[in-house]
Amino acid sequence: MKTIISPVNIEERKQLGIKAGDTVKVWQKIQEGGKTRLQAFEGVVLSRKHGNEPGATFTVRKVSMGVGVEKIFPLFSPVIDKIEILRRSKVRRSKLYHIREKAAKEIRRQMRKMKIVDISTSSDIEEKAKALEEAKKAEEKVDQVEEEVKIEEAKDMEKDSLNEDKQEEAEISSENKQEEVKEEKTEE
Repeated sequence: MKTIISPVNIEERKQLGIKAGDTVKVWQKIQEGGKTRLQAFEGVVLSRKHGNEPGATFTVRKVSMGVGVEKIFPLFSPVIDKIEILRRSKVRRSKLYHIREKAAKEIRRQMRKMKIVDISTSSDIEEKAKALEEAKKAEEKVDQVEEEVKIEEAKDMEKDSLNEDKQEEAEISSENKQEEVKEEKTEE
């Protein structure tokens, strides 16, 4: 019988018992320019596939700066230095893919509540401040013009009402004169 030498302790990884719903921290070896460093990826296990056979994988999801990030790790990969199980959760499904949609809905709900913030450089902010001041001045001018127009309309309406009153008085006086003339004719 041959003994297979592997850089990964397979028995130890099998005994971890990673399953969907666990919160894990996966320490991954990353090579940069001849140096190797460890990088942690912490998130929720969405699924575990292929049991404990050599091609076994597990999917981990985390939210990084508001964006959901998922990675599929081979369970027995030598690139993975260690796997820490931080928290175990009791879940009723073996695949938690529905969390993707749930998280998207939650983010949309939060976006509706959040005010839109404009992030700009200081020169842009100064330009926008000047533009706002000019817009306010223009609005004030428009308001002044509208008030003047309203005052003129009120004066015109007043003149019209005075003219109407004069016309009514003139009509009444002419009617009175006509009645007087008719009375005079009937008297004669």
